[in-house]
Amino acid sequence: MTPTPALVLRFLGLSLLGLLFSGVGVAAEAVRPPNIIFILADDYGVGEVGSYGSDHFRTPNLDRLAGEGVRFTRAYTVPLCGPSRALILTGRYGFRTGATNQDATGEFTPEAEIMTPKLLKAAGYVTSSVGKWGQLPQAPAAFGFDDSFKFQGSGAYWNTQERSKNYQVNGKTIPLGDGEYLPDLMHRHVVDFIRKNQERPFYIYYSLSHVHSDILRTPDSRPGLRDLYADNVAYMDKLVGQLMDELDRLKLRERTVVVFMGDNGSAKARADRATIGGRRLLGEKGSMQDGGGLVPFIVSWRGTAPAGQVTDALTDASDLFPTFAELAGVPLPAGRVIDGRSFAPRLRGSDVPHRTWVFNQLARNWWVRNAGFKLNQSGELFDLSRAPFAERPVPAGSGGPAAEAARRELQTVLDQLNPAGGIPDRGDPSGRHKRKLERERKGE
Repeated sequence: MTPTPALVLRFLGLSLLGLLFSGVGVAAEAVRPPNIIFILADDYGVGEVGSYGSDHFRTPNLDRLAGEGVRFTRAYTVPLCGPSRALILTGRYGFRTGATNQDATGEFTPEAEIMTPKLLKAAGYVTSSVGKWGQLPQAPAAFGFDDSFKFQGSGAYWNTQERSKNYQVNGKTIPLGDGEYLPDLMHRHVVDFIRKNQERPFYIYYSLSHVHSDILRTPDSRPGLRDLYADNVAYMDKLVGQLMDELDRLKLRERTVVVFMGDNGSAKARADRATIGGRRLLGEKGSMQDGGGLVPFIVSWRGTAPAGQVTDALTDASDLFPTFAELAGVPLPAGRVIDGRSFAPRLRGSDVPHRTWVFNQLARNWWVRNAGFKLNQSGELFDLSRAPFAERPVPAGSGGPAAEAARRELQTVLDQLNPAGGIPDRGDPSGRHKRKLERERKGE
C-alpha cells in the first residue's frame, strides 16, 4: 500500500513531536542540579581516618569514598562544634555572625543570617536536617529546612543517657525506645527521605552522633570489648558505606555530591592516639594549633569529580556555602559578605586554586594562613613547613625574605577582614560554654 500524503504528514508530525518532547526530557535532566549530601562527623580529626594515614583506625568505606573523589589535606574549620556548624551553614566568619563561641552560636536569627537550605530553595531543592542541632539557634525549620530529625546536646546513642531519652522529628517529640540505637534511626530517616524525594534535587545536612562522647557500645560491639572508641569509628564508617550502597541501589550516585567532613579536630582525650606515621598532631579540639581546625574533608561526585585525587589546596568551612550555591546554579545572597570561595570548579576537574589563604577564629583568637605561614591576632608568625605536627615561631625580622613576605601578605588579609571590628566576643576566652566551665571548676 502506497502511503498517502496525509499519512506521511501525520507520521512526520508525530515523529517531530516525539523528538521535541524527548529533547525536552533530556534537556530537563541535563540542567537538573545535583543532589547534595553533607555528612558531618563530630569530634573527628584526620588522625582517625585510614586514607589520611591513621595509625590506629580503619575506615574502609571512607577510604573508598576518597578513592572515588577528591580528598583535601588542608581543609580547616573552627575548632569547636557550635561555631564550626554556624560557619558551615552560613559561609560567614564568626566575627560577622557573632558565632564566635559555643554560647553565642545560638543567638543569631533567621532574619539576620541565611543558611544553605534557604539558598537552595530557589533551585527547587527539598531539604532535610538530620542529627545534632542543639548548639544552633531555634529549630531547623526556622532556617528553611523542609524536614528535620534532631536530638539535643552531643553524643546521643541510647536511652540510658539522660540527654537521649527523646528526639524530635519535624517538631514532634518521640521517646527513644529501649534497645533503639539513635544513629540507626537517623540513618533510616535519611534513607527514607532520599527514597521519597529521589525525583527532585535534595540537600541533606546529616550531622552524626559519632564520635562525640559518651563513648558507649554500638550494636556491633562484642561483649567485653575494650576498645569501644575504635568500635564507634567503625560503626560510623559502616553507616557511611550503607548510605553509599543505598544511593547505588537507587542509581543516584552520579547525580549526588557527597561531602564528608569533621566538625573539628580530635577530642583531647583521644588526640594522643590519633597519630599519623607515629606522630601526634599539634593541637586538638578547642586549640588554635593545626590539630584543632584541620579536619578530614572528602568530596565524591561519581563520574564528574576526579577519582582518587588528593589535593593540598587550602579550603575552609566557609567555602561550602558558595560551592553548594554554584552547584545548584543559584546566586549568592545580595547585600551581605559571603566569606567562602567556591571549589565547585575543582569537582569538575580544574586544578586552579580557589583561594590562597584561609581564616580561623575561636572566641577572641584568630589566625590567617597561606601555604607556608600563619599569622595570629597578636602578630605572631609561624612557619608551617612541618605542620600539622609542629609550628615554628618566626620572630619579626627573622626567617628571611619568604617569612617577611608572608608576614606582609597575611597582615594585609587581616587588615581587610578586620575581625576586631566585627561583632565582639563576650564569652569565655576558650570559646566553650560558660555554664559547663563553671560546673567543671566547682567539681560538679
